[in-house]
Parts: sequence; structure tokens; C-alpha cells
Amino acid sequence: MCVDVSAVDKADSEVTCSYQDVVNYLNLTKNKELYTITRPVTDYKQTTKIHIQMSIYGILDVREIDQTFVTNIWVYMGWQNGHIQWNPLKFCGIQEITIPKDLLWRPDLTIEEMTEKDKSPPTPFLTVKWHGLVEFKNDLVLVSSCRMQIFKFPFDSQSCNLSFKSGVYSDNEIKFVAESSATKNTQWSLEVMRTQYEWLFIGMTVKEKTINNFSSNQSMIVYTITMRRRSVLYIVNFILPILFFFCLDLASFLILDTGGEKLSFKVTVLLAVTVMQLILNDILPCSSDRIPLIALYCIGMFGLMLLSLLETILVMYLIEKDSASQDNKANNVQSLSEDCGGKWSKDDIHSCDGG
Repeated sequence: MCVDVSAVDKADSEVTCSYQDVVNYLNLTKNKELYTITRPVTDYKQTTKIHIQMSIYGILDVREIDQTFVTNIWVYMGWQNGHIQWNPLKFCGIQEITIPKDLLWRPDLTIEEMTEKDKSPPTPFLTVKWHGLVEFKNDLVLVSSCRMQIFKFPFDSQSCNLSFKSGVYSDNEIKFVAESSATKNTQWSLEVMRTQYEWLFIGMTVKEKTINNFSSNQSMIVYTITMRRRSVLYIVNFILPILFFFCLDLASFLILDTGGEKLSFKVTVLLAVTVMQLILNDILPCSSDRIPLIALYCIGMFGLMLLSLLETILVMYLIEKDSASQDNKANNVQSLSEDCGGKWSKDDIHSCDGG
């Protein structure tokens, strides 16, 4: 019986490894709270740097009346865990593992402008590198507050902030750092943008700053999203119809003033503009500091049509008064002619009066 010695040596040299071996080596189990209860540093004076990167998948909605906007974003967080390390050479070259997020400490990231709780399912896992880097990636659907500037509506541009900070830790414990520049974030967001609906994404800036919150300084990263409204539908469905109503009102001057059709037509056109103003009132917020230009446009059109209606009423009143005066004069002439024996000439009526 012959045995292949080279095959036996090759089998002995091959070692089988699994992710579970790394997990067992790191002692990552649910009943162990070593890595979850405190900030993962070897020295408490050491600051944990949280690297953050954000990109936008879509601008879902902007609610002017509520001063809020809805976005679908992707957030990346990375930080160093001083208790998690292993040598990849001892585990068949395994350099990263994916574990449930409840097994390790995570920063309490909050967004100041958020007004509603995220309803999308959170990412259940973390990625851990061999040198202790922990990465967490998550998709969020945010409903956040944003102060709208609607003076130029519907040709306006809006800038809304998303401010990331910790709810508990000070800047001596946690410091947020932007992972990439504003130019890269903007370019990446434009590449992965899925939908924009009414709004067109222009760009995004990022700023790192420190704020004083209840006598404690905290680190914060502020992303400013700039977007522009698509105004074509508002021009077609709102601005042009009001202009057409005004043209109809001008065309009504060709209608004769003797009948009542002109007055009823003008009142109908004026009511149509009133309905358009009510629709506009449901769109624009009541907390605006300045009157929007489109509101001034509607008020101007309404005022011109109202003056036109008043002019028509005045003209019809004068025509009616003049007609009544002529009728009275004709009746007087007829009564005098009958008193003079049916003579209709003015000279005869005068001689009859003199006699």
C-alpha cells in the first residue's frame, strides 16, 4: 500500500478557521456586558473620535405649511474600540467580522432637527475590523424641521440643516469628525440620488462646531442641504390661470354696458381669482415674516379686477340715471303737448304756456 506523503503534508498545513473563532477569542457574547456599558477607551481621558459621513438618497417631501421636510439619507459612523483587536495571521487572514449591534458600545447619535421618530427598520449589524475600528451604516427616513424662506415662492431655494450630536457625552469624551469634504458628499449624493420629486438637489455643505448645551460643551456636525423648487407646475397651474382671468376681465370692456351680462361676468371672474387665493393660502405657511411675491401678485390682480368691477357698476349707474332723466323729460314734453291740444312742437308748447 502506497501513501502520498505530499498530500498528507498539504492537509496538515491547511487550517480551517471561522468567524466564530474570532468571536470566541474576543469573548463577544450577549451575557457579557464588558463592551457595552462604557465608552471603549483604555484611558478615560482619551477622546473617542466618531467619523461621520452622510449622503442623500432622496428628497421625499417638503411641507411648507408645517415647516418640515422629509429625506431619505444614508449615515456612516466609524470609531475606534480599544478593547477589540486580533491578529489576522492567527485566524487564516480574517480581517473583519459582522456581529449584532447590541454586542458593542455605540454612540448615542441624535439629530436636533428631527421631529418624528424614524420608521424605517434599523440596520441590525456592526462591522468590526481587526485593528479595532467599528463601523455602523444605517438608512434613515427623517422628518425634520426647517425654516422655509418663501418670499420668492415658487422660484425659491431652501437650505435645511441636519445637526448630528451626542445626547449625553461632552466634547472631552466624544468628538465628531466629518469623514469626507462637502464636495465629495455632494458628488456622491448626486450619484446615488433615487428621487427628488418637486425639489432639485443642489449641493451639501458640512461644518464641524462646538456648542454649549446646559453649561456643557458638545461636539456637533452640521450638514446643510441646499435644494431648488421645480416651478414649472406652479407657473402652468397657478400663475398663468390668474393672468388669463385678468385678460378675460380686460376683454369684458367690449361687452355692452346696457345689459347685466357684463356685471355678472366680472363677478364670476373675480370669484375665480378668490378661489385661487384660497388655494394659495393652504400652501404657504402662516409664520412667514414677509409677504410672498406670489401673494402680492394675486392681491394686485384681485385689486385691478375689483376696480374694474367698481368702474362697471359706476358706469351702469350713470347710464341708468341718464336714461331715467331722459324718460322723465320725454314724459314732461308729452304731458305738455297733450295740454296744448296734441301739438308736439316746442314753439307751440311755448305759446301754449304763454297763453
